[in-house]
Formats: sequence, structure tokens, C-alpha cells
Amino acid sequence: MDARLQQYDDKMKKTLEHLESDFAAIRAGRANPHVLDKLRVDYYGTPTPIQQVGNVTVPEARIIQIAPWEKSLIKEIEKAIMTSDIGINPTNDGNVIRLVFPELTEDRRKELVKDVKKKGEEGKVAVRNIRRDGNDSLKKLAKTDISEDEIKQMEDQLQKLTDKYIKDIDALIEAKSKEIMTV
Repeated sequence: MDARLQQYDDKMKKTLEHLESDFAAIRAGRANPHVLDKLRVDYYGTPTPIQQVGNVTVPEARIIQIAPWEKSLIKEIEKAIMTSDIGINPTNDGNVIRLVFPELTEDRRKELVKDVKKKGEEGKVAVRNIRRDGNDSLKKLAKTDISEDEIKQMEDQLQKLTDKYIKDIDALIEAKSKEIMTV
């Protein structure tokens, strides 16, 4: 691949990675500790990820258990979970916090699949915008000492990159949708 196209490959890769992390945060009926990734607790005045202030485990398929290293953090962690968009009320026994994920209804599953497809489409649009920016910069290169054939080759490479990432996004959407619809 031409070095001038590397930056567009990097941007498309970042778009795909961002989409993967978005999808990881969508709960699919099973307990997934990644739903806590974006949550922060106040740890001595510093917003800190929950995974860094306690032990996060999945003892059963639909339960996440958080064992804070300091008992004083239980209230902070509960507050962070309750103010988040996870939609699950934490329970605690004084030592650990448990999040019990309810079984998803058929309607909720379909809603989540729609959400996944929407985020996937947004990812594809971002990839296409990167391709458009790349093509625009290639047109500017045409005014310099580069032959039309070279530019055509680079445009073809950029299109192949775009096709590859669109295919990857489609595969991600498919996999996440299947995961959500599996009861």
C-alpha cells in the first residue's frame, strides 16, 4: 500500500475499533464486565475506572460481582452504577456489589439489534467520509508531479480499503446481532 494512504487506513481502523468498543458495552442478556468500562468512581478525588478500584468477576451467566479493595468505595461504586445508563440497580451485602442482569424480552432484543445496526451504519458513514477525504487529497496531488495512472492506482487502493472495512463492520453487526438474538 502507498505510504500516502496509510493515514486513511489508520483512521478506518480507529473507526472499527471504536465501533467494537461501542458494541462491547451493549448488553446481550449475558453479564459482560465491559458494560462497566465507561464508568468512573471518585477515588481520592480522581475519576477512576471501576476495574481499578476492585475485582470485577462474572460468577454466573447473568451476574457481575464487584469486590472493591476498600469497603469505603461501595457507596461510590453504587452511585456510579445508578447514575449510569446501564439500567440495573446494584445490590450489596457490605462486602461486594452484585449486578443481576434480567433476561431480555424479545422486543428489547429487537430494539438492541436496531441500535446495533444504526451504530454500524454510522461507522460505515465514517469510513466513507474518510475515503472521500482521501480522494479529495488525491485530486490535490494530481496538480503536482504524479501521473494520472498513479493517482488512479491509489484511488483503487483506497476503494479496496473502504470495501474491506465496510465488510468488517458488516461482520461485526452480524455477530453482535446474532449474540443479542441468542436466548
